[in-house]
Amino acid sequence: MLETVPPPAAGAPASPARVVLFDFDGVLLHGDAFNLFIRNRYARSWLRCLLVLPYVPWLVVMLPFSRRLAARALVHAALFGMSAAHYRARASAYAADLVRHSRRFCRDGLRQLRHHQQAGERVIVVTGCEEALVGAIMRELGLGDVELCASRLRPTWLGMRTGFHNVGANKLKVLAEHGVHACRCAYTDALQDVPMLKVAAEPVLVNGTPKLCKKMDAALGRVVGRVAWH
Repeated sequence: MLETVPPPAAGAPASPARVVLFDFDGVLLHGDAFNLFIRNRYARSWLRCLLVLPYVPWLVVMLPFSRRLAARALVHAALFGMSAAHYRARASAYAADLVRHSRRFCRDGLRQLRHHQQAGERVIVVTGCEEALVGAIMRELGLGDVELCASRLRPTWLGMRTGFHNVGANKLKVLAEHGVHACRCAYTDALQDVPMLKVAAEPVLVNGTPKLCKKMDAALGRVVGRVAWH
């Protein structure tokens, strides 16, 4: 049972001992929220599927060499013609539907996040998911007060396009902008989050396979904590 401690005084920065970081996809949600949103966009519009059809041969050739480039092309096609306001509205609607009807959320992860909040710790969700989408999901979960460090899209005359991707070492850059350079605990399910775990006194791997656990231990040079969450 966690001991409840008083929060820091208003305006006072939280010490590293009071900061806790959570990844989102694979930790609080079983799956990839933005990927699910993009798939939903295609499922709702056969016109968008037709838009991608001419590029299928290129995507097939490109996929073995750069999954990221192929994925970016599919994202751009799914968001073609969308303004920033339209995107935010669709993201909010999708988030509401996901929270109401999906069993994808990790009950243990959400419970642990709330325990940290109740202990007066500063909780930050640091994710590669897009900011408006993950923010809407968190609000629907009743966690709208949790700080977010997330990826961002950029508006263009063709529609929304990928912008800042908050993964790997980029997470440390965004955390630094929030005044965070170290933390007590960090939760992730991904090897690419090694930079974030390195600044944590207690790095924790969520639902890691034995192979992933060995890789994470080797990358960090120490044994990482393990949890099995459902």
